[in-house]
Amino acid sequence: MRVISFLVLFIPFGFCRYDTGLAYTASTPADLPIRNFLEIRVMDSVDFIRWKLIMGHNNYTLDCHYGIGKPNTNGFIKDGTKLSLRGEMKKTGNVYHLINGRKELKLIELNPDLLHVMDNNNKPMAGNGGWSYTVNKVKSSAGYPLGTNLAPGPLKDSIIFEGRTPCGIPGIMEPGKECYKLKWRLLLYLDSHSHQPSWYKLYGTAWRSQQPLSGKWRIEKGKKAVNGYQLLDKNERPFIYLQPVSDNIVLFTDADGNLLVGDKDFSYTLNKRN
Repeated sequence: MRVISFLVLFIPFGFCRYDTGLAYTASTPADLPIRNFLEIRVMDSVDFIRWKLIMGHNNYTLDCHYGIGKPNTNGFIKDGTKLSLRGEMKKTGNVYHLINGRKELKLIELNPDLLHVMDNNNKPMAGNGGWSYTVNKVKSSAGYPLGTNLAPGPLKDSIIFEGRTPCGIPGIMEPGKECYKLKWRLLLYLDSHSHQPSWYKLYGTAWRSQQPLSGKWRIEKGKKAVNGYQLLDKNERPFIYLQPVSDNIVLFTDADGNLLVGDKDFSYTLNKRN
């Protein structure tokens, strides 16, 4: 009897995996680099763009829907405008390059579940109070921390972040039929002498009928977070966890430092208010 041997190779998983059939979704603003890539005219009125991005081994398919948002819905006035792109895709390091003729759009891989659109200076783009430039994997996995070296430098002054997220913030509000989105406005104060974290004020949907929350905050270098921001409750226990990825952007994480994955309408991202 012949015995057939099989050799099985186990390849460790890495953040910069180059996979096929990756599907992502997002709703983003429509700033100039995005308009240029999608060939949307500057004079066209656009609140936001909804993305469906599928990446193959060396190509991509991108379907977009954009226009003026219809109040109190996740749709568009007059149904908006749709466009589709098919093109070549490259990957260098942890950056995906989408090619549209002579135009190129870069997305950095934050981890296996999240991408983020980059600006013309190869920095993660900051969004606004309504939408961000974080792109979410449709079928996300168990959760991963930040997988690329994007930690910003030390804060030099107090700062305001704002944005809208889905409702699944651990310990704040779970997703459900009565909650479609959460609005956030976060003020982080630094001590005027030491320039170290001191107090925060937090406004948002979860506290609409109350005064803003206030308390201490700190920078935590342990666990999986990279210089993560922790907001402390009145008992000085952390209850909100944020991962900065630039001087202008923070992303929500769970208590273990894993980045939260959003949906087609919102990402778990807050943007610096200019």
